[in-house]
Amino acid sequence: MQVNVEQAARIRTTVYPILIAISVGHLLNDAMQAVVPALFPILESSMKLSYTQIGWIAFTLNMTSSVLQPVVGLFSDRHPSPHFLPLGMGASLLGMIGLAFAPHFFFVLLAVLFIGLGSAVFHPEGSRVVYFAAGEKRGLAQSIYQVGGNTGNALAPLFTALIFVPFGQKGASWFALVAMVGMIVLFRVSKWYAGKLEQAARTRKEKSEATTDKATRNRVVFALLLLIFLVFARSWYYAGISNYYQFYLIKYYGISIREAQLYLFVFMIAGAIGTFFGGPLADRFGRRNLMLASTLGTAPFALILPYLPLGLVLPIVFIAGFVLSSSFSTFVVYAQELLPGNVGMASGLIVGLAFGMGALGAVVLGKIADVYTLKSLMIMCSFLPLLGILTFWLPKDRRVR
Repeated sequence: MQVNVEQAARIRTTVYPILIAISVGHLLNDAMQAVVPALFPILESSMKLSYTQIGWIAFTLNMTSSVLQPVVGLFSDRHPSPHFLPLGMGASLLGMIGLAFAPHFFFVLLAVLFIGLGSAVFHPEGSRVVYFAAGEKRGLAQSIYQVGGNTGNALAPLFTALIFVPFGQKGASWFALVAMVGMIVLFRVSKWYAGKLEQAARTRKEKSEATTDKATRNRVVFALLLLIFLVFARSWYYAGISNYYQFYLIKYYGISIREAQLYLFVFMIAGAIGTFFGGPLADRFGRRNLMLASTLGTAPFALILPYLPLGLVLPIVFIAGFVLSSSFSTFVVYAQELLPGNVGMASGLIVGLAFGMGALGAVVLGKIADVYTLKSLMIMCSFLPLLGILTFWLPKDRRVR
């Protein structure tokens, strides 16, 4: 029977220790996901992979971790369980061990499936924990949670430079320890979460859904589909930078693999910083306003990035990463307010399905790079943030509430 998460989330107190703990769990989970793209330069060299094969690895990771999220979210909306959190981390543990010792391309794909499955289980339940612990500060709470994940992703270039360049593919075995730490952290969170689920079940009254007219339902569906499309477009741009920009820097600027990781790290860590500041800004200035400013605000920097001299790349990728990711948590909160009775599914649709469909971009973009050039790929990607103009058609915050 479905637990009324909206009612349970009305507690006004923001539980910061739980928010920080689940953010740490998010950091560890996404750091293990980040191992996969961090290994791309190593796997390309050792297994002689094409850009298209690299795209298929990224596709497998993101589709598994993302497309399953709405399914897991819908199931956990009806049957929430605190055990999902450590179990998801356990699946990632198996994936990390497999990735470290995979002998060829298809074994890499199998290991990546386990890592993606662990992430698909973690994210909807993590979002529900945040919803319980947020109190009135939903934007801030979601930012604290998402900044952990973004920071974990941002560590990928450092993993390449400090672990995989010197130790190669077997360096991934060290991340089995990361998974074990994550299981311990999430086990502690799950104990608090179990108490909240019991409290929600005790206080849940008979469900008295107001009849919703067809026009209102249609507006909600339209807003949700548009929201997913906007995240989809944003994800294609992010996929282009995070998966292929390092190769662009190496080929066209003549820098080493290790040096290229610095530029990628700056883009990703700027995204983590932007995520942290974005939530409070959305609480203050409005969710739709921030999504519009963030997506369209990235466009000028994205458009000039392929043509910059190397000396200007660092500051521009920092600004682009900061502005683009400042709305990351806001997309999730906006979706949750559209579907307040299905928080897990709403989170899965945004963090999961929309980003998973965006992961199709990893394959398509890899094919473009193989058929044309990396420069053509970067130029095509640079136009994607202009689609942020469609944010004007989303309902205003007051109407959503």
